[in-house]
Amino acid sequence: MSLDQLRTIADAVLYEGYLLYPYRASSHKNQSRWQFGVLGPPHAVAASFAEEPGMEMQCLLAPVESPGSVEIRLRFLQLQVREVQLRTKDGQHERVEKLIVDGAAVLSWDEAVEREVVLPAQALTGAAEAVHRVAGGAEVEPLTDARGLSLGRIVRRREPLVFRIGTRTTADNGYLRLSVSVQNEHEERADDKDAAIRASLIGAHLLIQAQGARFVSLLEPPEEATDAARRCRQRRCWPVLAGPKGSTDTLLGAPIILYDYPEVAEQSPGALFDSTEIDEILTLRVMTMTEEEKAEARATDPRAREIIDRCDAMTAADLQQLHGLLREPHAQAPLGGGDVRADLRDADPVGFDTGDVPWWDPAADASVSPGTDHVVIDGVSVAKGSLVRVHPSRRADAQDLFFADQVARVTAVLSDVDGGVHVALVLVDDPAADLHDWYGRYFYFAPDELEPLPAGMTPNNREESRS
Repeated sequence: MSLDQLRTIADAVLYEGYLLYPYRASSHKNQSRWQFGVLGPPHAVAASFAEEPGMEMQCLLAPVESPGSVEIRLRFLQLQVREVQLRTKDGQHERVEKLIVDGAAVLSWDEAVEREVVLPAQALTGAAEAVHRVAGGAEVEPLTDARGLSLGRIVRRREPLVFRIGTRTTADNGYLRLSVSVQNEHEERADDKDAAIRASLIGAHLLIQAQGARFVSLLEPPEEATDAARRCRQRRCWPVLAGPKGSTDTLLGAPIILYDYPEVAEQSPGALFDSTEIDEILTLRVMTMTEEEKAEARATDPRAREIIDRCDAMTAADLQQLHGLLREPHAQAPLGGGDVRADLRDADPVGFDTGDVPWWDPAADASVSPGTDHVVIDGVSVAKGSLVRVHPSRRADAQDLFFADQVARVTAVLSDVDGGVHVALVLVDDPAADLHDWYGRYFYFAPDELEPLPAGMTPNNREESRS
């Protein structure tokens, strides 16, 4: 995959939360921005609510040539204050929130400038670090109307940024553990929230390419790398494999938790700055905005203007594309041109024989009884009412990890149509456990993620939770 394609994926991280629907400066949700990957100034006072100044990630490489090397790119946004100033009668200028020029509003707002720092190729030996600087600056843009009359100006200002990037490589059981750290070293004190964010690196993330080595997945490491993967530590930055599935030469270190080989859906026509949402929903919401609301969004930010214009220009066929595409995950043969994807939008669902009973009817498999079925774990029969300790491991996400080592009560043992077994749980220490049980809201784990607790133990006399 080319760097341009990788940047498309990385940009979804860079601009996550940059500006949220309805994309207007007056919207309450847009009064608190820059949610992810913010490295704040180290000398910020508590009242500034600055973010921590540093991040660090560790990844594993398997050397295939000697000596191997990596090329590291740090990407982030530098805040740029856009201040609209009105020209007064005496020829001076004063800051205003809004200025109308030929019927269009021009607003004061905080923009951002993309920055990318490329380190020279780093050998996979020893340690190195260097201080980097990004210059501040100011530009002035005059505002004149159609008659050429000067109404004011736009002043854009950026604070200089200073940060340190460090790398360290250590051997670990036949693999190399690469640590990459980034530390904001802004020298001045930040007394308030605005000063702190102006001296911050925003949306900071890493793109790393390997030469003469291959990255190892930390989410699904090979068995021989499991112990070394567990010894990797992450702080505000999580590494995942990037590029075509199966490739191992590129890594994305992101401030949000992702799976290996993240993708931007091919049906997406452009950024909406909220990758946890569905493009179709946000696009339809934009289309419901009034012309006045759209005008304010266009005046808020050039990137917001691009979103509004794109949504306004969409055809019915463009909207149809946003419905997505159903693909056969188990396709065995290429469909032409090496593409194994199949368009199944008009295909019937894959069926299985349930006789004359609809597949969704419980009677379709009368042998299944989640309330009485059991599963054997480590030689112990586990069924409804059993106590277990939870050890999330199967592609565990952030919520799953909150349950690590917690004691839970089994509420049901279920089987899916593929023969998999899922154990429904409620946490014993959860004050709302009975309520969750009453509603039928459970957490589901695989049997190999559970440790049966001694027989006869009850929630009242169980051993203390290790949480």
